[in-house]
Amino acid sequence: MSNLYNDMLEFAKDNIAPFTTQVDVDAKFPEKSFKAIKDKKLTSLLVPKEYGGMGLGFYEHTQTILAFANYCATTALCYMMHNVATNTLATHGSEELKKEILPKIANGEIMLALAYSESGTGTHFYIPEIKVEQNGSDLSMNGRKSFVTSSQYADYYLIDANSADGEGLDNWIVSKNLDGVSFEHQAWNGLGMRGNASCPMHLKNVKIDRKYRIGEAGTGMDQIMNTVGPFFIMGLAAVYSGVALNACNTIVEYSMNRKYSDGSALCNIPIVQNHIAEIYTKVTSAKFFTLSAAKSVVEADPAALANVIAARLNASEIAVSVCTLAMKVGGGTAYAKRLTIERLLRDSLAASVMAPSTDVLTTWLGKALTNQDII
Repeated sequence: MSNLYNDMLEFAKDNIAPFTTQVDVDAKFPEKSFKAIKDKKLTSLLVPKEYGGMGLGFYEHTQTILAFANYCATTALCYMMHNVATNTLATHGSEELKKEILPKIANGEIMLALAYSESGTGTHFYIPEIKVEQNGSDLSMNGRKSFVTSSQYADYYLIDANSADGEGLDNWIVSKNLDGVSFEHQAWNGLGMRGNASCPMHLKNVKIDRKYRIGEAGTGMDQIMNTVGPFFIMGLAAVYSGVALNACNTIVEYSMNRKYSDGSALCNIPIVQNHIAEIYTKVTSAKFFTLSAAKSVVEADPAALANVIAARLNASEIAVSVCTLAMKVGGGTAYAKRLTIERLLRDSLAASVMAPSTDVLTTWLGKALTNQDII
C-alpha cells in the first residue's frame, strides 16, 4: 500500500474520526472535517499542477476515499463527489473557466458537489428534466434536483440539464450564490450516511452564462459516461470497502477486549474466530478488488469498465454482509448501539439505492461483459 493511503489514514484518524459519531447523531454535514480537508488543501487532489493542485489521478482518488471511509463514510462520499466534479471541470472545462475556479479549489477556498438526481427519473440521473432556456440574450435554468449531497455546504454544483443549444445534455458549474438557487434542508433525515446533507435543490429562473457550461454544447452525456461515471462508481466502491474495513477493525478490537468473568475473551470462542475470519476475508477481498479495479483504469485494461462496476457491486454487497455479521458477533452490545457497528450497518444499506443503484449497475455490467452499449 502506498504512502498516500497511509498518510490519508493518519489524516482521517486525526481530523475525521473525532467528529464522525456526532455527525451521525445530529445528522449534520461534517463541517469540521471539511475545514481540515480544506486547510490541508486536499480539495486539490485532482487539480492539475499548473493550477496549483496536487495533480494526482484515478488511483489516488480511490486510495484517498478508501482511507477516509475507514473512519467516516459520509465524509468520504462528500469528498468523492467534490473530486468527481473537480475532475470533470479540469478535463472538459474551457481555459477561462479552469483559470477562474481551479486555483480556488487548489487553495482550499471552495468545494464542489454533484446535482444530478431528479425525482422524476430516479436512479437514471443521466435523463434530466431540468431545463435551460434562452430568454432574449439570457439563459435561465429551471427545475429541481432531488438528492444533492453537500447541499448548501458546497460552493459550486455540477448540474446536468437538457441543452438549450441543440440535442443532448450539457454540464454546468452553478454557484450556490446565484439568485433563484435554494435548498430544502429539512427534507433530509437519512437512515444512514446521515451527514450527507442530501437535500433537494431548487433552481427558479437562475440566470447563467455560457462560460459556465463545461465543454461544447451537447457533450454532457459523453462527459457523464467517460469522466463522471468511472470516478463516481469507483469512488462508491472505495466508500463501501472503507465501511467494511471499519466494521472489521471495530469488531476484531471488541472481540479481543470483551472479557468474561473467567478472564477469557470473546475472541477465544471458536465460532467467533470463524466469524472474524470470514469478515476479514471478505473485507480484504473488497479492499484489494477496489484498488485493483482502479489500477486497471490507469493501465487502460480493456476490462477496466467491467472491473470498476464489479468492484462497486462487490463492495456494496460485502459491506452489508460484513456489518450484519459483525452485529452478530457484537451481540447485545452492538444492538444497544454501544459499538459503531450499528451505524456502519445503516451506512452500508445506502449502497444498494444510491444512483446508479446496484440493480442498474448489474444490468450495465452484463452489457459491458457482452460488448453492448451500457445506455
